[in-house]
Amino acid sequence: MGIFRSVQRVPGFLQDIWKNRQRQDVLPRLLTYTVTYRCNARCIMCDSWKMNGKDDLELAEIESIFRQLPAMDAVRLTGGEPFVRRDLLDIVQLVTRHLRPLGMHITTNGFLTERIIELCEKRPRSFPLQLMVSLDGLKDKHNHIRGSSIAFDSAERTLKELAPRTRELKLDLVVNQTIVDREGVEQYRKLREFLKPLGVRHQMVMAYDSSATYSLERDLDLAPREIGQFTTFGSFSEEDLRELFAEVERDIKDLPWWARWVKQYYLNGIRQRLLPSDATPGWTNPACIALNSHLRIFPNGDVPTCQFNSRTIGNLRQERFEEVWRSMRANEQRDWVRQCPGCWAECEVVPNAIYTLDLIKPRRIAPGKQSGMELTPQRIESESVSRTVESCAPDRTAYPTLVELNRQ
Repeated sequence: MGIFRSVQRVPGFLQDIWKNRQRQDVLPRLLTYTVTYRCNARCIMCDSWKMNGKDDLELAEIESIFRQLPAMDAVRLTGGEPFVRRDLLDIVQLVTRHLRPLGMHITTNGFLTERIIELCEKRPRSFPLQLMVSLDGLKDKHNHIRGSSIAFDSAERTLKELAPRTRELKLDLVVNQTIVDREGVEQYRKLREFLKPLGVRHQMVMAYDSSATYSLERDLDLAPREIGQFTTFGSFSEEDLRELFAEVERDIKDLPWWARWVKQYYLNGIRQRLLPSDATPGWTNPACIALNSHLRIFPNGDVPTCQFNSRTIGNLRQERFEEVWRSMRANEQRDWVRQCPGCWAECEVVPNAIYTLDLIKPRRIAPGKQSGMELTPQRIESESVSRTVESCAPDRTAYPTLVELNRQ
């Protein structure tokens, strides 16, 4: 059944790739749903746990929203800490029923072992689940970063309970290490050796200095101001970075082919940005699919632009999806996306690379060249006026109803 659904979606997938490369508008195929900002950790690089967690969508509201969306290739459930929601399994069942993804991803700190195991056991098995457990080093280091004395022991217990059952549970169990400072280089080696007996895959991402998604302020634009810009959370010497990237490059060779492909792409881009003297001229910089193939939903139903721009185009608790997706505000933010120089956060970059095929043939942008089309104020105004008319009387050849486009 899964293979049949995958084959059915290939023509639409290829059509959307072409449109993304041409910077044309499409309906979403990937959903990143932040189910809550609430969190039982106190991470030094994240303010999610300080945010208001009292306005999360209720199950009935979530189902109403999901009924309006097209089928998704993949759904990512994240937080905060997703498992602090006692109804997370119910949310997963709603995803299965209404969005029919080919795969699902959940990120967790691993604290709530029993709830995590229960979800893995009871969830529908019609598609694989990737469970990504955050582990940033061995005990003292990880506990410091996560702001909790039980962080490491809890995550370790979760990993040890699930690692022997991955085949049975149709589970891709992965550890994600966020590198926040130079100690992370040595911790990367130690964590790799710790995980080897468990047979759990280990990957790393570089922590960036700020995120609009997890900021206490709203309506923020914290995107890079020029192509190739990446500011790390902590300080690193060139030697630190060379050492880390060499270790990661060696380990990538042992990953499954599809993971190797993705992680090498991410590594190449982060190395270009942090060690530009080592890179060939220009930066890998895929066209961004935010507010096109990639839809984000915040806990209260807000639809933001992307990870680094929390300006919203509407609220799905209060408005229907088609109205939000076709709105003048949505088109204004899509213009912003087209002009954005581009980030290198893995949660944005990997979808961009997949849904533009940049993963296969990376697009390089030379220093000083704009990543998107040049829009003068007059052209922006002209396009906004034109799109206002379109939003009042939608062109159904360009934007069929969701019933028509709900993929099999």
